[in-house]
Amino acid sequence: MLSALDHQHTVAPAGYSRWLIPPAALAVHLCIGQAYATSVYKNSLIAHFDTSQTAIGVIFSIAIVMLGLSAAIGGTWVEANGPRKAMFVSACFWATGFLVGALGIATQQLWLVYLGYGFLGGIGLGIGYISPVSTLIKWFPDRPGLATGLAIMGFGGGAMLASPLSRQLLSLYDPGYNSADASSVASGGALVGLFVTLGLGYFAIMMFGVVNVRVPAPGWRPAGFDPGQVAAKPLVTTANVSAANAIRTRAFWLLWIVLFCNVTAGIGILEQASPMIQDFFRADGTSTVTIAAAGGFVGLLSLFNMAGRFVWSSTSDVIGRKPIYLVYLGVGMVLYALLALFGSTATALFVLLACVILSFYGGGFATVPAYLRDLFGTYQVGAIHGRLLTAWSAAGIAGPLIINGFLDAQGKPGTLTASAYRPALFTMVGVLAIGFVANLLIRPVPEHLHEPAGTGGRAGGPTAEPAAGPTDAERSTAR
Repeated sequence: MLSALDHQHTVAPAGYSRWLIPPAALAVHLCIGQAYATSVYKNSLIAHFDTSQTAIGVIFSIAIVMLGLSAAIGGTWVEANGPRKAMFVSACFWATGFLVGALGIATQQLWLVYLGYGFLGGIGLGIGYISPVSTLIKWFPDRPGLATGLAIMGFGGGAMLASPLSRQLLSLYDPGYNSADASSVASGGALVGLFVTLGLGYFAIMMFGVVNVRVPAPGWRPAGFDPGQVAAKPLVTTANVSAANAIRTRAFWLLWIVLFCNVTAGIGILEQASPMIQDFFRADGTSTVTIAAAGGFVGLLSLFNMAGRFVWSSTSDVIGRKPIYLVYLGVGMVLYALLALFGSTATALFVLLACVILSFYGGGFATVPAYLRDLFGTYQVGAIHGRLLTAWSAAGIAGPLIINGFLDAQGKPGTLTASAYRPALFTMVGVLAIGFVANLLIRPVPEHLHEPAGTGGRAGGPTAEPAAGPTDAERSTAR
């Protein structure tokens, strides 16, 4: 049965619709996007283990660090073995992470939760995140931004589904738990039931993606697609660069800085969203924004985060990857400055500015695989993407540290006002400025780092994915 996961059994038959590939990728990304919904049961874990917020927060930090590390280390393996095997491995690690975490909760061994959801689940996150990327780009050489946006949109939207689902499951397993009360905590038994249910349920959904994903046959290309139109665009290579050579280029590290800066700025707002809107509209020590309204604001941010991944990445197919990042970073600087100076004047203005900023945050994630394809070709774009995601891990540490460091110096939570956030927000303007300059400096990869003509997508050996039609055309162009 496991032989069905082998690369040769995933080549699409004639007439296979490429529009079946985004739903397969979406099935994986919607499941692993649950990582953004851990705050739903954070207080319950704190009460169950009788420990601090920091000790429980480490679970999420381990998962995000392992996401970046596993994507970087396992990226070449993913490219060589194809998306079906990679998705299956991701599903196994992700589901096992929940089950081991459930064992840790049942036995009150916090280290098992670190090992399960943090370490094992984090590996599932990283492998699952990059597994469909190169396949989508090969199926959609004419619209790579739209294709990757459709899939990666699921990661941003996963929390929107997981948050209410988790609350309902906790209420089902613990009738005393009130999902509408922020101070209510669920029992240990309910947490065990939640983790087991999510682990088994997500595994079944991810298997839908495993069964339906395919790679294009050698020589395939979309009807009416002219590779010459792609080659004529600025910064779009007609050659291929290996993952080993990619990290030797200035373009890779400049793009690493671009992604790091964009994510650092966005994650700062995302991590503080609920208390931030309450603090911005605080009068005489009391916020005019209720807890329920703050929760609605967080949901709205998730919606814009998800929509930005599709809308802005699709827009990049029209205006180009470099210009769209100039929008993310340049307009983002203006929006952060406006938020710092005028965000407290009206709730509607604050919400509008924050939502657009978060749409840029999501768009940056979804556009970067297409940017990598433009710079390095399709050969090992998934492996290169995995290495680039270490910028996400670094930003996941830097963003909250910057915001929380400034806020800790300004006063205690629940007493802060809009002025307390200004130093942090203006710091983010500076961070975005660094990314803006880095994006301007990106240039095409030197020819001596290109793969030899005629090797194309097969330089990795017999297990490498067959090249799609446009790659065949690229090889003839290179010759």
